[in-house]
Amino acid sequence: MINSLLVANRGEIACRIFRTARRLGLRTVAVFSDAEPDAQHVREADEAVRIGPAAPRESYLSIERILAAARATGAEAIHPGYGFLSENSQFAQACADAGLVFVGPPAAAIAAMGSKIVAKARMRAAGVPVLPGYEGSRQDLEHLEIEALKLELPLIIKPAAGGGGKGMRIVREASEIGAALAGARRLAESGFGDGALLLEKYLPAPRHVEVQVFADNQGHFVHLGDRDCSIQRRHQKLIEEAPAPGIAADIRARMRAAAVLVAREIGYVSAGTVEFLFDGREFYFMEMNTRLQVEHTVTEAVTGLDLVEWQLRVANGEPLPLSQDDVQLRGHAIEARVCAEDPERDFLPSAGKLRLMQWPGESVRVDAGFATGDVVPDSYDSLLGKVIAWAPERAQAASRLSSALERLYCVGVQTNERWLSRVLRSPRFLEIRHSIALLQESANEFAGPAQAGPQSVALAALVAHSAPLALPPLEGRAQPGATPRESAAIGGLERSGSPWSARDGFVPNLPARIEYELSWHGHGAPGDRQTAEIEFARGKPVSVVVDAGTRVRVADVSLADGVIAACLDGVRPQARYFVDGSHVHLWSADQHFEFVVEDPRLLEFSTSAAQGGLTTPLPGVVATVSVKVGQAVQAGEVLMVIEAMKMEHVIAAPHAGTVKAIHFTRGDRVPQGSELLELAPAVTA
Repeated sequence: MINSLLVANRGEIACRIFRTARRLGLRTVAVFSDAEPDAQHVREADEAVRIGPAAPRESYLSIERILAAARATGAEAIHPGYGFLSENSQFAQACADAGLVFVGPPAAAIAAMGSKIVAKARMRAAGVPVLPGYEGSRQDLEHLEIEALKLELPLIIKPAAGGGGKGMRIVREASEIGAALAGARRLAESGFGDGALLLEKYLPAPRHVEVQVFADNQGHFVHLGDRDCSIQRRHQKLIEEAPAPGIAADIRARMRAAAVLVAREIGYVSAGTVEFLFDGREFYFMEMNTRLQVEHTVTEAVTGLDLVEWQLRVANGEPLPLSQDDVQLRGHAIEARVCAEDPERDFLPSAGKLRLMQWPGESVRVDAGFATGDVVPDSYDSLLGKVIAWAPERAQAASRLSSALERLYCVGVQTNERWLSRVLRSPRFLEIRHSIALLQESANEFAGPAQAGPQSVALAALVAHSAPLALPPLEGRAQPGATPRESAAIGGLERSGSPWSARDGFVPNLPARIEYELSWHGHGAPGDRQTAEIEFARGKPVSVVVDAGTRVRVADVSLADGVIAACLDGVRPQARYFVDGSHVHLWSADQHFEFVVEDPRLLEFSTSAAQGGLTTPLPGVVATVSVKVGQAVQAGEVLMVIEAMKMEHVIAAPHAGTVKAIHFTRGDRVPQGSELLELAPAVTA
């Protein structure tokens, strides 16, 4: 009987596994790297062990260090979660050799699906539909390019190991093949330790449908229904739902049967997911994830089962709790992945300290790995947590989830929850007209507002006037929101009641006005400035003039518990707010504005970036340096590639010129905003 469990992972999945383990009475052990010694998963475990530096290869990917942590704490079983070592057959075997229970499939089953090349050949032989492509053993880039040219374009290049869409490259033009192969190989080697690649015919707009399977050591197999994971960006799933909507009953039955066949073919045990591409007429085997999936939560919601508990019971030698006939599916569930990334800057990953992280708590399930005060490291993926909604019908589940995402408030990093909310309300999603190409084809449909409207600017100015600004970070403030001092200030007097403390813009013989200059982070134009002049009468604001043109009439302003409400032009909107130094955050429905209150005394001292310098927009590691000092480059030419949060980010030349200096080399870690290199403009005759 398992009595203690080590989770060889981090973030929300570690917290989620601990939740079930505690309910079953198991002692829990966490592991952590130097990047997050005080992380939420560390706080939630009974014990925690440091396993190394921030770099995954020296911590979460180190089999030796994780086994040492298990020995040191007396853990009897190891759950790998997902990602990292979860699909590493050597890790599963090492656990068995060390006398530890591996909560997952046997090493042989992981190995059978560990290489997409071997897996596709094996499934093709078993009669499972597979897309045409190249799955050969010759893996030099020159031969792969020859094979790629034989396939009909577009094609997709995939790392043979790993999963999660990492390292994939879509090629639409023959001229792109060489660079795409090289880039895919780099990420395959750095992310999975295996540079092998496979080539496959690319379906431009299929749906991504998968089936949850489960098996025990007694030879029992079941499926727990299917899921649709078609809302993806760069092959990363963002919204998943169960069951997959809009699939004919006969196709659904064949797909589920094929998934169970795949599991039987490799002697599978524990939880696994068989993934297919569906073009509306036929489905094609893509891969099998030999682990628990991120989106297992929606299957739990429609079945009422705890899949982690099933995993632990099967690992303990017990048979499956239910037979296929006993599995019942009810209603519809949808999950949204909340990530630290900026939808208004091409989803650039974001890292830093969470000044505020408030998750929605009503009518939805939240699996989170971060809370207020935690630090989001730049060394790992950007997932902060997941919000899951269940309802009897799909449209109701989508509406419930969208509303919940609009009740999520985060400050400190950029997040994607309001962008996801807009996707969930879009006609193409609700009418099941979406595919994996939706976000590539229609990303602009879900962008935030192009500018802050006059009412939003007026509310931000009223908050700025009432709350303390330009202060040091609000360390130690237990709960964000209006303090008594802030609430009193909007009336024009501080709590002291002294007329010398009034903030009502009084000037002898002149109108009572106070002007604020606000810059904001918005769609397409971060840093845009807007002015807001608050006009007072008898010590109270009566209007706000925005950009010296639009007058917003104001009455009955109140701030309490982090919410501002005011009558603006006869309508009384309210918005959540949070003040962080000179930053005013304002949330209303699916909009989040981050305003910076500019101090005019400091404007003359501001400086721009060094002329000709190119900086990194996020912290990361230099993956490649493509140029040398003195080299002439053209506009758009790749100068450097930065790897951060498991993604590559290209630094390209903004104009033609000559490389003047290079400040970092391959493998160097670079802080956000670092000047990477200097580019002198081309000399024109």
